Parts: sequence; structure tokens; C-alpha cells
Amino acid sequence: MPAPLDGIRVVDWTILQQGPVASSMMGDLGAEVIKIEQRGVGDPGRGFANILGLPASALGTRNFYFEANNRNKKSLVLDLKKEGAQEIVYRLVEKSDIFVQNFRQGVAEKLGLGYETLSGYNPELIYATASGYGPEGPESGRPSIDPAGLARTGMMEVLAPLGMPPQYPPGGLADQMGAVMLAYGVLAALVARERTGVGQRVDASHVASVMWLESMVVHQYLYTGREAPKWNRQRSGNPMHNSYLCSDGKWLFLGLLQPDRHWPQFCLAMDFPELEKDSRFDTFESRRDHREELIAILDERFAARTSGEWAAHLGTFRDFIFEVVNKVSDLPTDPQVIANDYIVEVDHPTYGPTKMLGVPIKFSKTPGRVGLAPEFGQHTEEVLLDICGYSWEEITGFKDREVI
Repeated sequence: MPAPLDGIRVVDWTILQQGPVASSMMGDLGAEVIKIEQRGVGDPGRGFANILGLPASALGTRNFYFEANNRNKKSLVLDLKKEGAQEIVYRLVEKSDIFVQNFRQGVAEKLGLGYETLSGYNPELIYATASGYGPEGPESGRPSIDPAGLARTGMMEVLAPLGMPPQYPPGGLADQMGAVMLAYGVLAALVARERTGVGQRVDASHVASVMWLESMVVHQYLYTGREAPKWNRQRSGNPMHNSYLCSDGKWLFLGLLQPDRHWPQFCLAMDFPELEKDSRFDTFESRRDHREELIAILDERFAARTSGEWAAHLGTFRDFIFEVVNKVSDLPTDPQVIANDYIVEVDHPTYGPTKMLGVPIKFSKTPGRVGLAPEFGQHTEEVLLDICGYSWEEITGFKDREVI
């Protein structure tokens, strides 16, 4: 069964995370993604075995960072500083739909891989750039990495609890969100090209992407002139929208955002019939004014049972929104994750059966797919021979001149 982007070819000249994840998302949807890597160096992400706390020799060129960011790709090794390398890229671009890059502004142009040059070889080309600060403005040429995006947009400060210093969450949130937005832009550009026949440039930056991720707090300030208040569990204005520690050491988060509607049933669920008409708590305003008293009462009640017991009990109340606060290690065995293939198993040549994130979007007739990241230069000869149309004699010449 075809995937949504079957027949689309992507030339991926990216490193590390923001750019590679965007192109891997296109690969998940069926696009053929050809990753250009610098001869003798490769994507620096290949050397991140130390993230696992392992010596580099333990996994060779394979580690979770590179594997996750570069699945469903082919690896083409070129020395872009050698004569003839650009000609290979131009021939490849002529037969491709999308070119993705995430180098600092000006680097692509210096190497002859800018939009103006490549669109001359393919006017329908969609040229996608994962940037830090956007294509315009006095800082558009600055380099950026994930924490810079989180810092510049206020996300580090937003994530910090009251009285705590800025927080830097693991996982590359700015890179991941930047990748999602870039893939989103490329898909829109593909639709526009189908309608108009015209290619174009697409840019998604750390700054714009993270601002969208935190759009509610940004819009709160834009509309009211006030920053979103810091989260303070002990003083939540709505005690039914708060977290509570259970007897097994796990937290349960209540998300009852219509407190007056839910209050009678909530009192029943918590076995507090006497509180329903208590003047301290019988309206939203009174509960807000006496929040610390109510939170203390709920703290004691939730501490009497495990998170699983509370989940089973509260689940009998159909309209209640709540969730146990899990760890990432809980996800592979989560029945909802399993049922929807949000984590799937692949046969990895090094690791054997290996679990990976599945395609996050479900398609009823054109499902996506999960493939593997390539070995360094694994597909160089295949790409040059089958796509670019070079002869074996020409490929041998490239090797002799150390272009590939």
C-alpha cells in the first residue's frame, strides 16, 4: 500500500537534529530521502554515542540520537569542497522535489547550494531551511542550537516553577518543534506546487516554532499585557486542576476545568459529601479563596490510595479528566501506546529487535512507515548510478579524486 509521499524525493543536507528530524518525518510518510554527508566526517550526530554513557567503540557509528533523527534515509557521501561534487548535487536536484538544509546563513550560497542556484536547475524545487532566528533581521545569520531557541523565546523561564532558575528540558524541544514546523511548511509548499507548478523557499526557525509551541502564554501576554502566572501547586486557583501525590509515590493530575459543574460529583468521588455545601468550597470563587485549605484536604485523601487505585476509581466517573504522571519508561508498556502503534518494533542489523517511535499520524488508506538510519555512505554508489545516471567509470573517477 502506498504511503502519502511515495514518489517524492528529498535531498537532505542537514546535521544534528532540527533539519534531520524534518526530513526523517518526510521519510516516515514515504518520501525517498537522500542524506548528503561530508566525506571523512559525516553528520556529527553519528558521534554522539557518549549520550548513552558508552565509549564510542561500543556502538561504532550507531547511537540512538542518529538512529532516531535519520531513519528512512539513504546516505550519500561527498566532499563538497572538491571539484565535481556540486555537479553531483545539481544532477540529483534536477530529479528531486525537496532540498533541506540547516547550515548557518550564507554557508549554502558559499558552496553553490543556495536557493537561487538550485532553483535554476529545478524551478519546481522546494528549498527548505531549518534556521535559528528566521531568514530576515539583524540576527538572521547567527548560529543556533536547541537551548538558544528555548532561551530566546522565554520557554526556559516559562518551564521554571515559582522561585526556580530557568529550566532546560532534555530531548531538544526547540529542535523537535522546529522540525515539525519545517515539515509542515514543506507539505504546504507541495500542495501549492501541485496547484501552481511553482517551487519556493520555506523557512522554519527555532524562535518561531517555540513561540507557536507556547502560543497560549504568548497570546495571553499579547491580549492582556500580563505574563502567565507561575505554577504553584499549593496555591492553584482551581484545586481540581492540580497534581496530587498518591501512596505509591506517583502523582495524579486532575484536569477538571469546569469546576462548578464537576464539584458535586467530585465530592461524591472523593467521599466528601459534607464538602459539597460547605460555604468555603461550594462555588468556584469560594474554593479559590480557600484554595490552600482544600488542597491540604485533597492531599491527605489522595495519599491514602495508590495512583492505580485512584485511576480505576475516578475512571468510573465518565466526565472526569485526569491522568497518572508517568515516566518515559512507562510508555513501552502503555496499552494505549501499544494499541495505536505509537511505539513499534523493527529488526535492526546491529541491535536486533529494537523499539522505535511509530508514525504519530494515522492514515486509513496510505499509512506511513518506520525504516532504519543508514550506515555512513551506504547508498553512495546506488544514488550515483540509479538516480544521477553516472556510469561505473565515472563513479570510479569520483573515488580516485576523493569526491566520494
